[in-house]
Amino acid sequence: MGATGLGLALATLVGVSLGFFGGGGSILTVPLLVYVFGLPPKSAIASSLLVVAAAGAVGAVRHAHAGSVDVRSGLLFGAAGMASAHAGARAAAWLDGGLLLLLFSAVMGLTASAMWRGRRAPAEAPAGGIAPTRLLLQGLAVGGLTGLVGAGGGFLIVPALVLFAGLPMRRAVGTSLVVIVLNTLAGFAGYVGHAEVDGPLTAAVATAAVAGSFLGTRLAHRVDPEALRRAFAGFVAAMAAVILVREAEAWLPMAREALPHSLPQAAFALLMLGVGLAAGRVRRRAAGDAIPDPLLSDGGGI
Repeated sequence: MGATGLGLALATLVGVSLGFFGGGGSILTVPLLVYVFGLPPKSAIASSLLVVAAAGAVGAVRHAHAGSVDVRSGLLFGAAGMASAHAGARAAAWLDGGLLLLLFSAVMGLTASAMWRGRRAPAEAPAGGIAPTRLLLQGLAVGGLTGLVGAGGGFLIVPALVLFAGLPMRRAVGTSLVVIVLNTLAGFAGYVGHAEVDGPLTAAVATAAVAGSFLGTRLAHRVDPEALRRAFAGFVAAMAAVILVREAEAWLPMAREALPHSLPQAAFALLMLGVGLAAGRVRRRAAGDAIPDPLLSDGGGI
């Protein structure tokens, strides 16, 4: 099997991941396009946004048919995310591609840690659900990261929907796909003009991913939620480690030579990461005991 055949086979796992976890599509797609198909990081990020949008749309429809989508939460989260995803994608034009991949792996690692530590949730969801303002603010933070690095979709949206909207894991997975489609399309629009997209390759990868999403959606309704959460965390952590090692080896030597020029880029990237983390901390503090503890539990409420 040549590189193209291997890449397309791996692309089916993008769809499986989206259908099964409600996220993880970009976690696979970006490394696949960079390390298997040899695309530059920014082109890979832009292309991955289209691939994930296609596979996510199919998965969202299938989850909706199964009753696993909360339309109100998805639209509120997605409306805010679209604006910040577009802005984040435009900001990526100022940053080095290798730095974007390092930021990509850092966000993945932090999320994997939070998912793995998931604590016991209350027996019942909070009365009255979540205030729209909180979903909008969280959507802004997640959308910005999605547009900036082509990631931060499902693996940040699913925990946010569990934590801030009080959704059970399986329903959060389905709802996240609606948000992912909105965010990735807005993010791609922001990359237009400063990143080239290989149309035929993107279409082929998207087709394979869509095929995989059918299998992933079926699996999502047959797996224990606690196992789902732990598998999700382990998956994200493993991919974060791979990308961190690969990009640190390539980028750090160049950073030593161009440190004065890289400082503004690094400061901007750290600022974006800090905004995302601060938003999550503020929302958690404001909500107090009225919302579920992160990040799912012993699978209660599913």
